[in-house]
Amino acid sequence: MALSRNDYLILSCEHGGNRLPARFRSLFSRRFLDTHRGYDPGALELARDFARATRAPLFYSTVSRLLVELNRPLGHAQLFSREVPAAARPALLKRYYTPYWTRIEAAVRRSKGRVLHLSFHSFTPKLRGERRTTDVGLLFDPARAPEVAFCRRWRAAILQSAPRVRVRYNHPYDGTHPSVVASMREKYRAQRYVGIQIEVNQKFPRRDGRAWRALRELLVQTFPQ
Repeated sequence: MALSRNDYLILSCEHGGNRLPARFRSLFSRRFLDTHRGYDPGALELARDFARATRAPLFYSTVSRLLVELNRPLGHAQLFSREVPAAARPALLKRYYTPYWTRIEAAVRRSKGRVLHLSFHSFTPKLRGERRTTDVGLLFDPARAPEVAFCRRWRAAILQSAPRVRVRYNHPYDGTHPSVVASMREKYRAQRYVGIQIEVNQKFPRRDGRAWRALRELLVQTFPQ
């Protein structure tokens, strides 16, 4: 898949920060909020790089995923952490969740051509004792040919420029897991909507400034257009 002048690019970052409104700050410790459970380190920085390079609209949130999980559909078990009082949940949906999803879907609906939606995330290098060696994960639905073609082209371009970067498909998560992207796929056919989630290993934004800058530049420069 290659972008054409009729294609419309949108960017999103559901876990861009670990901010909590004052009334909820006692629910979670700062140390816990600063872990991968509280947000996706580096994801918003990368998304902003793409927004500057492409001038595409960027939808993002800096409210912690521990308060309300913006990358899950309504009714999902992970929508709220157990620490969040049940009485507060409807207001959190109204304040943060519903406007976020509404803006993204409105952007898709308004577009006259095919939409390419890039959703930016990052993952912890170690989870439950398992070391994750992937550098960049490209998540897509294997049943949707335009998504497969796009990721194949992007991965090939990345490896041509930087052969040592470990780029894997649908890793460390399945590309069809419940998410904003997966929900948009349910509403729009494959030729109308192409949804890709980019997962970057948090070892880059957390440990090495030079390597992190190089990886961000690589992803922007190899982005298929």
